[in-house]
Amino acid sequence: MSERRNNQRMEVSLEAVLDGHGNQARITDLSEGGCFVDTIGESYIGEELTLRVKLPDGGWLELTGEVAHHQVPVGFGLRFLDLTDEQLQQLRSLIDHLKGPHDRMNAILR
Repeated sequence: MSERRNNQRMEVSLEAVLDGHGNQARITDLSEGGCFVDTIGESYIGEELTLRVKLPDGGWLELTGEVAHHQVPVGFGLRFLDLTDEQLQQLRSLIDHLKGPHDRMNAILR
């Protein structure tokens, strides 16, 4: 899977909720293109789901994606679909926040 990724993923631990399933979940890696959802909730490859991710400020970021692969019983990979400019900006801000000042400085220096 990693050779097909277009965006660098980072390890995270973010609270999330799968709408439509009502399942609590945890995001364990994240990129602009998708994430891994750690959950016992069931899903199938190709299914479209809405994921609400808890932001550091207490708000929520709603993202829609397609289940790309499973790791039963751990969770699944979700490929984000049709992000609006606002959603993409919020996602980028979240990723930037999670990188921390040290990683941001290293990215600037490269």
